[in-house]
Amino acid sequence: MWQSYLFSVMKWLLIVGIVSVIGYVAICIFLVLVQQRFIFFPSSVIEITPENVNLSYEDVWLPVSEKKGKLERIHGWWIPANSYMSDFQDVVLYFHGNGGNIGANVEKAYKFHKLGFDVLLIDYRSYGRSTGNFPSEAQIYQDIEIVWNYLVNQREINPQNILVCGHSLGGSIAIELATRHPQMAGLIIKSSFTSMQNMVNYQDGIYKLFPVKLLLHQKFDSISKLRKLDIPILLVHGTEDMSVPAYMSEQLFGVTPAEIQYLYIVPGAGHNNVTAIAGDEYLHIINDFINQLNNHLLNHK
Repeated sequence: MWQSYLFSVMKWLLIVGIVSVIGYVAICIFLVLVQQRFIFFPSSVIEITPENVNLSYEDVWLPVSEKKGKLERIHGWWIPANSYMSDFQDVVLYFHGNGGNIGANVEKAYKFHKLGFDVLLIDYRSYGRSTGNFPSEAQIYQDIEIVWNYLVNQREINPQNILVCGHSLGGSIAIELATRHPQMAGLIIKSSFTSMQNMVNYQDGIYKLFPVKLLLHQKFDSISKLRKLDIPILLVHGTEDMSVPAYMSEQLFGVTPAEIQYLYIVPGAGHNNVTAIAGDEYLHIINDFINQLNNHLLNHK
């Protein structure tokens, strides 16, 4: 009797085990297939344009070919400087984070405009008015290469006059662009992270149950890239950032071999309000950084 009962229990345990394994594997496959949906949150609704803050601008449309031959377009805003109040010239190329679109970053562009820069705000494919497939890491890297070529080839801007700024995920994107074009003037990385792997580890939760290192194909591995990147860099982060911890900017700062490197930690600032909380001090820090870039260029001519 007990043998029959034991056999029945073992049979059910085996069935439960098989079902659990199948379910676990199915979730792993799901995480691989829809991984981008946990990372990118594009919005097509643009609520603010440069006109709302009294900035003149022009729309920029850049063609990009999809794999199937379909022609899509990347959209951005070119905001020309009124005057060159900064000794540093020319352009700030601004990359926003994983959510929203360029409309949410007009105020940030305005800060650079006040310093006398031309500014190019750009939306990755499927963000804002840009068309195309749902984004991926590889696709975004294609987009920024097109944007870089637009500045250098069409607008004929010297790469040494292009300062690249990225916020959050945009910081990781800016670092990738710097690995491709290290002749750029420098990087301003705001509220960004070390890698997507480390972000998953930081968020903890249910993801710990899965082999994230094996499943993760959207890597955004900034810290590995920055170790090999000798380029002037300013890292900015808020102490109260609940999305990306400030220690990640400290870790990025710790590995950069750059001769010119700044780390600016803003007390009381969160993930999206660093520039607002820092106020005029933020502009002073950027000016100091720019002056260092100018001196560096003069000494290496």
